[in-house]
Amino acid sequence: MSQQTEKMGFNATWSMAVGGMVGGGIFSVLGVVIDTAGQWAWASFLFAGLIALISAHSYSQLSLKYERSGGAFVFLSEINHEGFAGSLSWVLILGYVLTISVYAFTFGHYVAHVFDFGSWLPRALGFGIIAILALVNMRGVGDSSRLEIITVWGKLFVLLGLSLFGLAQWNPAGLTEGIESRPFTAAIVGAATIFMAYEGFQLLSYDYEDIRNPKKILPRATITAVISVIVIYILVTVGASMLVGAEALIEKKEIALSIAGQKALGTGGLFLVTLAAAFSTGSAINATLFSTARLMENVAEKKDLPHLFAIENDANIPYYAILIIGGLAAVLAVIGSLGALVDAASLIFLITFGIVNFLAYLQKVKYRVLCLIGAVGCLLAMGLSSYEQLQARPVPLLTILGLILLVFMVRPYILKRISS
Repeated sequence: MSQQTEKMGFNATWSMAVGGMVGGGIFSVLGVVIDTAGQWAWASFLFAGLIALISAHSYSQLSLKYERSGGAFVFLSEINHEGFAGSLSWVLILGYVLTISVYAFTFGHYVAHVFDFGSWLPRALGFGIIAILALVNMRGVGDSSRLEIITVWGKLFVLLGLSLFGLAQWNPAGLTEGIESRPFTAAIVGAATIFMAYEGFQLLSYDYEDIRNPKKILPRATITAVISVIVIYILVTVGASMLVGAEALIEKKEIALSIAGQKALGTGGLFLVTLAAAFSTGSAINATLFSTARLMENVAEKKDLPHLFAIENDANIPYYAILIIGGLAAVLAVIGSLGALVDAASLIFLITFGIVNFLAYLQKVKYRVLCLIGAVGCLLAMGLSSYEQLQARPVPLLTILGLILLVFMVRPYILKRISS
C-alpha cells in the first residue's frame, strides 16, 4: 500500500478530533459539571466550547501557515522562542500522559461496572487497553485511523440515541432533581474547569504530515469536529438529566451515563452505554497516544528531547515514544485514581489554548480579532479555574504548578547533560 493511501482523509481526520474530545469529555466529567453548574451544566459546555472553537481556528490557521506538524511547539519555534517552546512541549507531554491515564481509568470503571469482579478489575482493564492500543499504533497510520472511524461512529450512535430518549421524556424538573438550583454564573465557573473535555482537537496539529491535502481538510475537519462535540455534549447533558435526575448523575460520577442507560433501557441500555464508553475512551486513548508520539518526535528532532524519541519503525511510527508514553500512562492508571489531577490537567490545556490564540492574533491569521477574544477568554477562564481549584482541591493545582516551574528550571540542564 502506498504512503499516499495510508494518509488520513476527511473522515479519519474528523474522527481523530472527535475521538480525542469526547473520550475525555462527557463520560469523564458529566457528573462533575452538573455538581458545579446544576441546571446550567449544558451552558458550561457551550461556553467552554465557544472558546475551544476559536482556539481550533487558531490552531488550524497556524498549522497551515507553517505547513508542519508540531502544534504550539512549532508555532513558538517559528517566531524564535525555541526555549519557551521546548519547555511548553514538556509540560504538554505531561498533560497528555495524565489525560491518557484518565481515559484508561474511565474505561476500566465503565467496563468493570458491568462485570463486578472486584476492585482490581478497573485497574487491570485500564492497563490492558493502553497496551493494546499502543501495539495498534505501532502498526501504522492506516490501522490507527481506521480504528478511529469505527469507534467514533459507534459511540456517537449510542450517545445520540440516549440523549434523544431522555429528551423525549421532557422532564425539565430532572435538571435540578435532588439538588439546589444554581445561579447562571455557575455555568461560567463550570466552563472554566472542563477544558480537558475539548483538548482533543489540537491533536490534529501534530498530524499535519499524516493528513491528505491538509490545506483543505484540516480547517474543515477541526471546526466541524468542535461544533459537533458542542452539540453532542449539550444534548447528552440535558437528556441524561431529564432521564435520571441531577442527583443520581452526581452521586455516580464515575459511571454517570451507565446509570442513565440502565434507566432508559434496563440491562440492554447498561450494556449499550458501556460499549459506547469503551469505544469513546478507547478512541481517545488511540488519538492521544498517536498524536503525542508525533509531538515527541518533532521535539526530539529539534534536540529538545533525546534522539531516542525520533526513531521510527518500518511503519514510520516513532515507536519508542509510543512505548514510553503508553508505559507511563498505564502505570499511572494502575497505581491510583487521577481524579484529583483532572482539573490541573485541564489548566495545562487552557494555558496552551491561550498562548496559541495570542500567537494567531500576532501572526495576523484570518479573523484575528476572534483569536484575541479567545486569548482573553482563556485568561479569564484560567483565573476562575485556578481560584476554584485553590478553594476546593489545592493539592493538584500546587502540584502541577510546581511541576511546570520545575520543567522550566531544569530542562536546559537536562538537555546539556544529554548532549555532552
